[in-house]
Amino acid sequence: MRGDKTLWWNAGALELIDQRRLPRECVTLRCTTAAEVAAAIQEMAVRGAPAIGCAAAFGLALSARQHAAAGLIAQRAALAQDAARLRATRPTAVNLAWALDRQLALATTYPGADAHALAGQLLAAAETIAADDEAACRAMGAHGAALLAPGSRVLTHCNAGSLATAAYGTALGVVRTAYAQGRVRHVLVDETRPRLQGARLTAWELQQAGIPCTLIADNMAATFMRQGAVDAVLVGADRIAANGDTANKIGTYGLAVLARAHAIPLYVVAPASTVDLALPDGTAIPIEERAAAELTHLGGEQLAPAGIAVANPAFDVTPWALITAIVTEHGVIDPPFAAGLRATVAASPLTHPGVALHAVTASGA
Repeated sequence: MRGDKTLWWNAGALELIDQRRLPRECVTLRCTTAAEVAAAIQEMAVRGAPAIGCAAAFGLALSARQHAAAGLIAQRAALAQDAARLRATRPTAVNLAWALDRQLALATTYPGADAHALAGQLLAAAETIAADDEAACRAMGAHGAALLAPGSRVLTHCNAGSLATAAYGTALGVVRTAYAQGRVRHVLVDETRPRLQGARLTAWELQQAGIPCTLIADNMAATFMRQGAVDAVLVGADRIAANGDTANKIGTYGLAVLARAHAIPLYVVAPASTVDLALPDGTAIPIEERAAAELTHLGGEQLAPAGIAVANPAFDVTPWALITAIVTEHGVIDPPFAAGLRATVAASPLTHPGVALHAVTASGA
């Protein structure tokens, strides 16, 4: 692990923290092909919308290196195939698609004839995507912290920390910045069934950072809100539609309803790359359905009757009207969100699909 980074390039490979092993042990997974990166995303060794976008970008850099000897035409064909493989891993988070689209656009418009040089360009672009993500997270931390009163007690859901990004985190980035400023004094951590990202990952990150926290079951949130123990709810996002409807880890919608019932602000913290202006509202966001075993088994032990029917959507959609504000690297957007989201996308030419790409300078491959 390098500082608080989730993934990094090292000696011709993408290395990343294997989040399936946390919190028992912190180990590194080394990926040398796009297929290995796709498997890491599918199996949630790496997860979190910004993080899987960064991983996919490095995946195409690996593909370009692997096929450079075959020449530019064969290399581009392989890039298209590997991009399709990576794109199919997880459908809800739009960051995965924008990273792939950015890399493919660079490969398609590359004016040279040297396949090895193109591989260097794609690696440089992937490194830029990761660096931009960390910078965006730190900017979101500053913008979001200003929304919290000194001594706030916040509730989080799922994991939107360093592990969900290239580094620092989105919603937990706000917590980290606010804690350093005395604006957060305690964090309630939802366990986040069924994969327990809150219990396994967020609690681990907060402990590592020395931030006071308490783990609670998902169904305890309403009780703590009623007791006055929650001053704000902070969550990340996997896709934000043009009107501000937001897809995030399953259970977020329920928290938003509870927060509104208890007059508690709910803030969505996500980079501009999470905004999908092509979708008018949340009804068009594709929702990933994951394996039944995530609900019926825990740690390999069967909990439910054999053969029971299972529904396991990984995400839900929170209507924009239940969101107090959306925090991006460009600042805080107040409702209604449509105009602010359009302005945010327009201000993000390097990180958003459909906006003209600037030239990328190659670094050593």
